[in-house]
Amino acid sequence: MLRSNITVFMPSVLTLIGIPGLESVQCWIGIPFCAMYLIGVIGNALLLVIIRSERSLHQPMYIFLAMLGATDIVLATSIMPKMLGVFWFHLPDINFDCCLFQMWLIHTFQGVESGILLAMALDRYVAICYPLRHATIFTTQLVTQLGAVVTLRAAILVAPCLVLIKCRFQFYHTTVISHSYCEHMAIVKLAAGNIRVNKIYGLFVAFTVAGFDLTFITLSYIQIFITVFNLPQKEARLKTFNTCIAHICVFLQFYLLAFFSFFSHRFGSHIFPWIHILFSSFYLLVPPFLNPLIYGMKTDQIRVSMVKIWRSS
Repeated sequence: MLRSNITVFMPSVLTLIGIPGLESVQCWIGIPFCAMYLIGVIGNALLLVIIRSERSLHQPMYIFLAMLGATDIVLATSIMPKMLGVFWFHLPDINFDCCLFQMWLIHTFQGVESGILLAMALDRYVAICYPLRHATIFTTQLVTQLGAVVTLRAAILVAPCLVLIKCRFQFYHTTVISHSYCEHMAIVKLAAGNIRVNKIYGLFVAFTVAGFDLTFITLSYIQIFITVFNLPQKEARLKTFNTCIAHICVFLQFYLLAFFSFFSHRFGSHIFPWIHILFSSFYLLVPPFLNPLIYGMKTDQIRVSMVKIWRSS
């Protein structure tokens, strides 16, 4: 982004340019993005309906899955309407405070999704390593408390990002954001002041959430693999491991996209901007799109319940 000596004092409106370098084809890029969004919202909404209506699915694993589905709907909806407004209807302007609120929603629910994936890993760990104690440990109360904790953790950790932007910066080099949505570093880089504190706190939040969650997810699966491979029968090993495949696929695609997006934005100066913006968008749209498909295909109980609802209708 080019810098000028002209600064803007406390801008009330910012401008999203979409995908730098691909402005001429953004209208076409919006078509698969919109299709992914609609499939993701419908798929996750269907998961919520199935889990709510089927009493046999009122178990910790499926309650966490419902939380994941709700989080995915909010996460995708927080960016897609405005993104399509930029791509299709040439409506790039966004109120400054609305932009900050979108930023808070995006990063908060990214943190919530990471926390739910950790809770799901812990649930699988207890279910496989301590099956007789699973029902007494993962009670409905504990599941609710875990959902509340991961939501509050993310909301509280991300909130200072808004305060630091509002309180520290009054002058901005430009009001044009080289992005398709309001991302933390994309906004911070507009400022005409010293942005070191904002960058450090952003890194702190990212490594606190992702580092903590990924560490304990990894430790959980190390214990799960040890337990599974110690089972005497091959059929038992395959059946037990099969209960984890969907979760492994979900958290791998979530964290791989997250790390590429995060590090390319901060350290990938040699990467074309449009590549980073596309992957950042994929990071927010692919998990909501794939999660219901993965769990729908790999989870027998959900597949059977879906068929029952379809036939009864």
